[in-house]
Formats: sequence, structure tokens, C-alpha cells
Amino acid sequence: MLIHQGAARNERIDVHLACWLAGVAGALNATAFYAIGFFAANMTGNVSALSDHVATKDGRASLFYLSIVLVFILGSTASSLIVNAGQRRGRNGVYAGCILVEALLLAPLGLADLFVTAEWRVEMLVLGLAFLMGLQNATVTRISNARIRTTHVSGMATDIGIEIAIAIDILRGRAVPADAVDNRAKLRLHITTIAAFFGGGVLGVLIYQAIGGGLLLAAALLLMAIALHALRRARRKPG
Repeated sequence: MLIHQGAARNERIDVHLACWLAGVAGALNATAFYAIGFFAANMTGNVSALSDHVATKDGRASLFYLSIVLVFILGSTASSLIVNAGQRRGRNGVYAGCILVEALLLAPLGLADLFVTAEWRVEMLVLGLAFLMGLQNATVTRISNARIRTTHVSGMATDIGIEIAIAIDILRGRAVPADAVDNRAKLRLHITTIAAFFGGGVLGVLIYQAIGGGLLLAAALLLMAIALHALRRARRKPG
């Protein structure tokens, strides 16, 4: 699911990718809100909060929310630079490499959550997670040709509404019946993505309540296993 790109992908591969990575992203985003009161991946909410604090002349809060947005963009930029470099060198496993980077950076955040008690702990955690969510979202966007977004659901919810409208037109005979197969596939993918994000969020908070920062370490191990499995397959795949 981290090797084939764009048209070379099929519905099964996309659904697997959405399940695993949206689940992890949902867990990390919900846990960040539960533990420290901030969303690491919801840039819509963060920009709205930024505008509110700018309007009320709260400079410190404005700077922090601006930092979250900028760090998310930085993570996306880092992912694209890695992908671009890998593609120039013909590396089949470049997308898996991005997820491996995410895993390797997530593990220290888990350790920090477990052992750091300094005042700057909250800022470190939310900015670190924002960077990783930007990295993951850009990776998934690139490999799926923007069919999947795993770190937030606004786009997926919009796409579900669009596909429902198309389905209604097909049933009313006002759209091409041949589009029905593609329509159902897109609906399944978008619904699966949101369900995985939601389920990951619920499970993430429950696990965090039990083991705290160990959740981040577990998520890092899961991402590492997914990435290493893909890298092994990429080595066997012709360039």
C-alpha cells in the first residue's frame, strides 16, 4: 500500500492505506486534544483559533497557533522533498521511507510525553505531532493522487456528500449508470477513512488513559512495521 502510486493503485490498496494511517492519525489527533488540549492535525480549527486570538490581540496565543500551522506545512514540505528526491533516484520505497521517518520521530515524542515535565512539554508535543501529521498527510496525498487524506476528515466528508449526490442522480436516471461502480468505490473509501479516523481516536484515548505516552510509542512501532514491510517489498520490485 506504500509502493504503488496514482493509477497503479486499486481500491483494495487505497482502503488498506486509509484504514491503517487514518486510524493512527485519528488516535494521535484525539489523544493530543485529550492530553494537552490542542489538535495537531486540524488546521481549519487552528487557523480559526489563530484569527480569534489575533482579533482579541492575544499575541502569545496567536504566535503559538501560527506556529502549529507553519510546522504542519513544514512537515508537508519535508515529505515532498523526500519523495521528490526518491523519485529522481528511482526509489520504489520512497513513500514507505516517509512513513518510517514519521515513526522514528514519533518515538522520541512518546518518550518525552512519558518523562518530560518541563513547562515547554505541551508546545513540544503539539508542534512535534503537527509536523508529523503534515508529513503523513502529504505522503498519502502524493501516493494516492489526492484520493485519500488521513489526518483530517473535512475533505473526505465533502467527498461523501458529492458521491451521495451522484448516487442519487444515478438512481433517478439522470447520470450515467456506468458511473455507479466508481461511485460506490469512492463512497466506500471515504466512509472507511472517516470510520478509521473516528475509531482510531476512540481507541487512542482509551489506550492513552491506560498507558499515557506509551500510546505514541505503540503507534511508532506500528508505523515502523508498516514501513519496513513496504520497504522489503519495494526491494523485490523492479525499478
